[in-house]
Amino acid sequence: MSRGLILAIESSCDETAAAVVERGSHTLSSVVASQIATHARYGGVVPELASREHLRAIVPVVRAALAQASVTLADLDAIAVTSGPGLAGALLVGITYAKALAFAAALPLIAVNHLEGHIHAVLLNERETAPPASSDPDEPALALVVSGGHTHLYLARPTSGAWHYSLVGRTLDDAAGEAYDKVAKLLGLGYPGGPWIDALALHGNPRAVPFAFSQIKTKLHLAGKAPRTKAAKTAPIADLDPHFLFSFSGIKTAVLRYVELHNLRPEAESRRETLFTGPEAPAKPTVEDALATCDPQTLDLIASFQHAVIGDLMKKTFAAAEALGAKRILITGGVAANRELRSRFIAEGIARSVFISFPTLALSTDNAAMIAAAAWPRFLAREFAGPDLSANPSLALGR
Repeated sequence: MSRGLILAIESSCDETAAAVVERGSHTLSSVVASQIATHARYGGVVPELASREHLRAIVPVVRAALAQASVTLADLDAIAVTSGPGLAGALLVGITYAKALAFAAALPLIAVNHLEGHIHAVLLNERETAPPASSDPDEPALALVVSGGHTHLYLARPTSGAWHYSLVGRTLDDAAGEAYDKVAKLLGLGYPGGPWIDALALHGNPRAVPFAFSQIKTKLHLAGKAPRTKAAKTAPIADLDPHFLFSFSGIKTAVLRYVELHNLRPEAESRRETLFTGPEAPAKPTVEDALATCDPQTLDLIASFQHAVIGDLMKKTFAAAEALGAKRILITGGVAANRELRSRFIAEGIARSVFISFPTLALSTDNAAMIAAAAWPRFLAREFAGPDLSANPSLALGR
């Protein structure tokens, strides 16, 4: 009898990952090769470098995943791979290798949407840890996918073992995680910016700087069409409720103006040199090192920025849940690892009698176990990819 073993490969951005998952619910192995050190000096992901690093890592990562799971290609039932959205060159590395493996081992190939993978990261964690009775896995769930490249709201409906998604809201410009990265770079902190801001925010006053999000209104000159932004390419907005749309470019600009008004740029440049670029910079800077370079005003700015971003995510997510009658919210993506976000969402969920579910920290960031979990319903439905499968950098999920 088949064990239902799926080897999954994820290479959509700056992490090369492979995992073996049994029947979409039991992780036998999960291996991730990070490129943070490669991209840190640039303050963001350089697509050409990402593709090169994927080429270097893909073979050893897959071999490590198979070895960790104590299986061979002959034991597998299928191979899954992320087909989009993401960086075209990075996606192609994973897809090309997955197609070669599937052909060589005569295994079916399953294409998985990266965003669906993030949602299944929560579901995989629930299956592996036995969710509390307050959550009903057969009920529709509102899913917030929040990361460096995405801020999307979906209504996820389970039907006969498969999941169907309706787009509810998304960002019109920067993703939340992208705003974190840009603000961290502006303040002379490292990449990725989320962990630095999350750690330093604990030491500032979250209400010192009154950041505000203005109401998002439909742009009349667009006539219902999506604006020409990176996020707009992946999902339409014409039929979405403006109350569930996000925009983080404004707060990024507000932080920039605050830095300039209070002459904090020289301090930020000095911090970057002290922590990362200078001849005496530590090999691996710590939060304590960063704290030593931050005055109270900078810490208050960091805390206020994070408080405002999480507040906006909460306001629109819970408003959407109430409007749709969803009693279950799944929060996933790299920003879902943020400690303040987790604590505030859980507290609000308790107050509203809404069940909040997160993946583990390891499953929050990009990984292949979530891709294998999302592939399992497709395997059961025999939804296999053809030999012409290619990368789709703007692949959308839900309509």
